[in-house]
Amino acid sequence: MDAVMNEPVTGTKLKWLWLAALVVVLDLGTKAMATAMLTYGDPVPVIPLFNLTLLHNTGAAFSFLAGAAGWQRWFFVVLALVVSVVLVGWLKNLQRHETWTAIAIVLILGGALGNVYDRVVHGYVVDFLHFYWQDWHFPAFNLADTAITIGAAMMILDMFRKPADSDTPANGR
Repeated sequence: MDAVMNEPVTGTKLKWLWLAALVVVLDLGTKAMATAMLTYGDPVPVIPLFNLTLLHNTGAAFSFLAGAAGWQRWFFVVLALVVSVVLVGWLKNLQRHETWTAIAIVLILGGALGNVYDRVVHGYVVDFLHFYWQDWHFPAFNLADTAITIGAAMMILDMFRKPADSDTPANGR
């Protein structure tokens, strides 16, 4: 019984999948609104340094491989689906205290699935958030990209938050 009591409880973090679903719904909703309300390539100023500009990205981040012959569409779909399966497995095996990591994982998962939907249905990802400074333009992006970036930043921060594991008796090993 004592051995069972000391076992870490896993599987409790799947409850965070609702956040991934919310990311997908918000992402697809805003992409549909952008597609319905914006003219392709025509910037709509919102505030200085920020426009809404409807663009289609057939590549990955920063239009990586956008000029390829079309194979990249299915490559990125398969890659995102494999990563999604890995993320759900990781989420399932988290321990009860790993909430920060769970949130980071589901943000990345929701963003990946939002962009996968676009690639499968449209053959490109809908981007519309467009920041710029004078003549320099940051590549347009969407809410899925934002969720992925926030999730990745949370994981990077987590590496600095956690003390390094050691094999000392003080850690109970």
